[in-house]
Amino acid sequence: MPDQRDVAVLVGSLREGSWNRKAAEALATLAPSHLKFSFVDIAVSLYNQELDTENPPEDWQRLRGEIAPADAVLFVTPEYNRSVPGVLKNAIDIASRPPGKAALIGKPAAVMGVSLGQIGTFGANHHLRQITAYLDMPTLGQPEMYLGPADKLFSQSGEILQPGTRELMTKFAAAFSDWIELMCGRSKGSERGR
Repeated sequence: MPDQRDVAVLVGSLREGSWNRKAAEALATLAPSHLKFSFVDIAVSLYNQELDTENPPEDWQRLRGEIAPADAVLFVTPEYNRSVPGVLKNAIDIASRPPGKAALIGKPAAVMGVSLGQIGTFGANHHLRQITAYLDMPTLGQPEMYLGPADKLFSQSGEILQPGTRELMTKFAAAFSDWIELMCGRSKGSERGR
């Protein structure tokens, strides 16, 4: 059995009944038991470089502090205008700074999302992958996970309605677990080589 791995979950929707929050919670129940998922509140003040000093705003410090100890990051995002919601981009901007001490840099990641539309969150998923590539976050490539229509896949309480969805999410969770182990093993190897 692998060591426990802490996964910071960033859900790109603040809505109380968010389909993406429901999907993230469902995924956490399907994942291998050594993965511990911690949901990070991304509702923080807007990034302003002038405030990024020795004493940044408390909500930024809290966000960075919750992400920093995680072994990996799971991004779960809706799609707004074919991209990621502003609240998620803002949280990423804050957690990717300051240089040299950023909470996100280099952590293994996975991206998933659900929407009411038929094509799921394809656009947001791929925009987010551009961001994670820049942040040197090795991001799980397969299986891709953008699901829709959400109201046919999940109940209002978040229960998975379709066996095929459960199977796909279980495979995704297992692949993410394997990806974390692979990337964490590479990190240890590179540290030994220094």
